[in-house]
Amino acid sequence: MFEKLEIFRMAHGLATHAGTRQAVVARNVANADTPGYRAQDIAAFADTYRKTGDEMGLRRTREGHMPARDPLPFRTELRADDVPGEPNGNSVALEEEMLKAADTKSKHDLALAVYRSSLSIIRTSLGRSGG
Repeated sequence: MFEKLEIFRMAHGLATHAGTRQAVVARNVANADTPGYRAQDIAAFADTYRKTGDEMGLRRTREGHMPARDPLPFRTELRADDVPGEPNGNSVALEEEMLKAADTKSKHDLALAVYRSSLSIIRTSLGRSGG
Protein backbone atom coordinates (compact mmCIF):
# COMPACT_ATOMS: atom_id res chain seq x y z
CA MET A 1 0.00 0.00 0.00
CA PHE A 2 2.65 2.53 1.02
CA GLU A 3 5.00 1.68 -1.85
CA LYS A 4 2.64 3.59 -4.17
CA LEU A 5 3.13 6.87 -2.32
CA GLU A 6 5.46 9.13 -4.27
CA ILE A 7 7.65 9.98 -1.27
CA PHE A 8 8.35 6.30 -0.65
CA ARG A 9 9.08 5.70 -4.35
CA MET A 10 11.51 8.60 -4.34
CA ALA A 11 13.24 7.45 -1.14
CA HIS A 12 13.51 3.90 -2.53
CA GLY A 13 14.88 5.23 -5.80
CA LEU A 14 17.45 7.41 -4.03
CA ALA A 15 18.60 4.52 -1.84
CA THR A 16 18.87 2.19 -4.85
CA HIS A 17 20.75 4.86 -6.80
CA ALA A 18 23.18 5.31 -3.90
CA GLY A 19 23.79 1.56 -3.72
CA THR A 20 24.45 1.38 -7.44
CA ARG A 21 26.83 4.34 -7.32
CA GLN A 22 28.66 2.86 -4.34
CA ALA A 23 29.26 -0.33 -6.35
CA VAL A 24 30.66 1.71 -9.25
CA VAL A 25 32.97 3.65 -6.90
CA ALA A 26 34.15 0.37 -5.33
CA ARG A 27 34.91 -1.04 -8.78
CA ASN A 28 36.90 2.10 -9.61
CA VAL A 29 38.95 1.79 -6.40
CA ALA A 30 39.54 -1.91 -7.03
CA ASN A 31 40.91 -1.08 -10.49
CA ALA A 32 43.06 1.88 -9.40
CA ASP A 33 46.23 0.09 -10.55
CA THR A 34 44.82 -1.58 -13.66
CA PRO A 35 46.53 -0.20 -16.79
CA GLY A 36 44.07 1.32 -19.24
CA TYR A 37 41.11 1.30 -16.84
CA ARG A 38 38.85 4.34 -17.19
CA ALA A 39 37.03 5.51 -14.06
CA GLN A 40 33.24 5.28 -14.31
CA ASP A 41 30.30 6.98 -12.63
CA ILE A 42 26.53 7.22 -13.04
CA ALA A 43 24.45 10.33 -13.59
CA ALA A 44 23.20 12.22 -10.55
CA PHE A 45 19.88 11.03 -9.15
CA ALA A 46 18.29 14.47 -9.45
CA ASP A 47 19.10 14.67 -13.16
CA THR A 48 17.79 11.21 -13.98
CA TYR A 49 14.71 11.62 -11.78
CA ARG A 50 13.77 14.83 -13.61
CA LYS A 51 14.25 13.16 -17.01
CA THR A 52 11.62 10.56 -16.24
CA GLY A 53 9.29 12.93 -14.38
CA ASP A 54 6.70 12.95 -17.20
CA GLU A 55 6.28 9.18 -16.92
CA MET A 56 5.61 9.46 -13.20
CA GLY A 57 2.19 11.02 -13.81
CA LEU A 58 0.76 7.88 -15.41
CA ARG A 59 -0.65 5.34 -12.98
CA ARG A 60 -2.53 2.17 -13.80
CA THR A 61 -5.68 2.29 -11.70
CA ARG A 62 -7.97 0.21 -13.93
CA GLU A 63 -7.58 -2.77 -16.20
CA GLY A 64 -7.88 -0.71 -19.42
CA HIS A 65 -5.16 1.78 -18.47
CA MET A 66 -1.60 1.70 -19.79
CA PRO A 67 0.84 -0.17 -17.54
CA ALA A 68 3.66 1.62 -15.76
CA ARG A 69 6.96 1.41 -17.60
CA ASP A 70 9.47 1.06 -14.78
CA PRO A 71 9.09 0.70 -11.02
CA LEU A 72 12.14 2.89 -10.37
CA PRO A 73 12.07 6.53 -11.41
CA PHE A 74 15.63 6.71 -12.70
CA ARG A 75 18.05 5.10 -15.10
CA THR A 76 21.58 4.03 -14.24
CA GLU A 77 23.91 4.41 -17.17
CA LEU A 78 27.62 3.96 -16.71
CA ARG A 79 29.75 6.71 -18.16
CA ALA A 80 33.49 7.22 -18.21
CA ASP A 81 34.80 10.12 -16.17
CA ASP A 82 36.53 12.74 -18.27
CA VAL A 83 39.66 13.16 -16.21
CA PRO A 84 43.26 13.04 -17.35
CA GLY A 85 44.81 9.67 -16.69
CA GLU A 86 48.14 8.29 -15.62
CA PRO A 87 50.79 7.44 -18.22
CA ASN A 88 49.53 3.84 -18.17
CA GLY A 89 46.04 5.00 -19.27
CA ASN A 90 44.35 4.61 -15.87
CA SER A 91 42.07 7.52 -14.95
CA VAL A 92 41.18 6.57 -11.35
CA ALA A 93 42.01 9.25 -8.76
CA LEU A 94 41.62 7.70 -5.30
CA GLU A 95 40.94 11.09 -3.70
CA GLU A 96 38.03 11.69 -6.07
CA GLU A 97 36.66 8.21 -5.46
CA MET A 98 36.76 8.73 -1.68
CA LEU A 99 34.82 12.00 -2.09
CA LYS A 100 32.27 10.20 -4.26
CA ALA A 101 31.95 7.43 -1.64
CA ALA A 102 31.31 9.97 1.15
CA ASP A 103 28.76 11.84 -0.98
CA THR A 104 27.02 8.58 -1.85
CA LYS A 105 26.81 7.57 1.82
CA SER A 106 25.20 10.90 2.68
CA LYS A 107 22.63 10.39 -0.12
CA HIS A 108 21.81 6.93 1.21
CA ASP A 109 21.46 8.32 4.74
CA LEU A 110 19.14 11.01 3.36
CA ALA A 111 16.95 8.40 1.68
CA LEU A 112 16.64 6.48 4.94
CA ALA A 113 15.83 9.66 6.88
CA VAL A 114 13.10 10.60 4.39
CA TYR A 115 11.64 7.11 4.61
CA ARG A 116 11.66 7.10 8.42
CA SER A 117 10.20 10.60 8.64
CA SER A 118 7.42 9.80 6.17
CA LEU A 119 6.59 6.60 7.99
CA SER A 120 6.43 8.51 11.26
CA ILE A 121 4.04 11.05 9.73
CA ILE A 122 1.77 8.27 8.47
CA ARG A 123 1.81 6.54 11.85
CA THR A 124 0.94 9.83 13.59
CA SER A 125 -1.90 10.51 11.17
CA LEU A 126 -3.30 7.04 11.90
CA GLY A 127 -3.11 7.70 15.62
CA ARG A 128 -0.28 5.25 16.21
CA SER A 129 3.09 5.99 17.70
CA GLY A 130 6.32 4.15 18.18
CA GLY A 131 8.30 2.03 15.76
